[in-house]
Amino acid sequence: MGKNVQPNILFIMSDDHAAHAMSCYDSKINETPNLDRIANEGMRFDNCFCTNSICAPSRAAILTGEYNHKNGVKTLGDNLDGRRPNVQKIMRENGYQTALVGKWHLGHEDIHNPTGFDYWNVLPGQGDYHDPDMIEMGERKKYNGYVTDIITDLSLDWLKNRAKDKPFMLMCHHKAPHRPWEPDEKHARMYEDVDIPEPETFHDDYSNRSNAAKEATMRVDRDFNKTDLKVDPPENLSPEELKGWKYQRYIKDYLRVVASIDDNVGRMLNYLDEEGLTENTMVIYTSDQGFFLGDHGWYDKRFMYEESLRMPFIVRYPKAIKTGTKTSDFALNVDFAETFLDYAGIDIPDFMQGTSLRPVMEERTPDDWQTSLYYRYWEHLSEPHKVVSHYGVRTERFKLIYYYGESLGASNTVDESRTPEWELFDLETDPFEMNNVYDDPGYAETVDTLKKELYRLKEKVGDHE
Repeated sequence: MGKNVQPNILFIMSDDHAAHAMSCYDSKINETPNLDRIANEGMRFDNCFCTNSICAPSRAAILTGEYNHKNGVKTLGDNLDGRRPNVQKIMRENGYQTALVGKWHLGHEDIHNPTGFDYWNVLPGQGDYHDPDMIEMGERKKYNGYVTDIITDLSLDWLKNRAKDKPFMLMCHHKAPHRPWEPDEKHARMYEDVDIPEPETFHDDYSNRSNAAKEATMRVDRDFNKTDLKVDPPENLSPEELKGWKYQRYIKDYLRVVASIDDNVGRMLNYLDEEGLTENTMVIYTSDQGFFLGDHGWYDKRFMYEESLRMPFIVRYPKAIKTGTKTSDFALNVDFAETFLDYAGIDIPDFMQGTSLRPVMEERTPDDWQTSLYYRYWEHLSEPHKVVSHYGVRTERFKLIYYYGESLGASNTVDESRTPEWELFDLETDPFEMNNVYDDPGYAETVDTLKKELYRLKEKVGDHE
């Protein structure tokens, strides 16, 4: 494929941005007009999922097209070996200019710096919301301002100064809306006089569910700290009133930092329009995983439950993707790298384990397209959230989760066993996953079928632990 046909790729990824906090996904709690532009002018994926709902492992899967037991980043305690082949190296070797700006979160010393990028400028670790330090090509610098604006400024600067005779792949990775949700001055008073609706499962008591759900320490009513809430609560509130107050403090700040992302995505889209780049640029917006927005009374992620498992994924590419399209076909974060390569006309290497999403994007999904996914969370009982290690399978109707409850020597885990447990959810009759039917005799055959599929997928991806 000639270089004039190769699309530019602008990959924008936020951190912990749940799909149900985007109006293009029919959010009940906010508006995201610039993100909606991407969806309205392209395709919305309604069933895009991560294979391990935590920051570093998901990012490693996106860059390598491999599951975490293959790419070596199972937990937050693992770094990505920069000597490994990754999508950006392959793009660069095939004539693309490549850049990464923003959150990296895959290590920073020696072999763990970003590799394969012509330019990189990343936050150390999680980074700060205000006046952040960043590491530009190995040199640490301080920037004045708000992190979402700065990441966008630096991304636009790189776009303006790039070689105009080559296609580009820019990964613009926002820190927001990661905890502790610190808004900028522009958005600090949004929603001041509004009560944000509480989710339907806000008062979940975890009955008829696993002990893992009961044990997790990510509850809105008891597990926030002063940094999260910013101020002390009013006195004399009942427990229920206090829980509601904490939710409002949390969700308003979360939505305020999302509003800044939306504004800055608008700046990127306007630049493409002004420079005549829109037609030949694939724009993707996603997040590294989902997030609990008070759902089940929680914040954070990690579990295989829908709000944590599901990723927003919207894509616009006028040359190939029709406007205003939606798909319920399954997509996984291990599929992203293969998709970039496919559209660039570059052979997909054998080590990658996903499948290009191109046929889905162009509404010609093969008859044998994936209808099930394999998920694994390795970070057993790690602080502060204490989620039990588990793996599972999700099909179009069912979800089977096995909490095996062991560290198995993985980094950033606690060597303390839990009694193994199973959960089965019928997503057709129980979309909010409130009723574990694993022991229901009426589902015995379903359990059998799903276990076979779970172990088939486990073997297929080469996860033998």
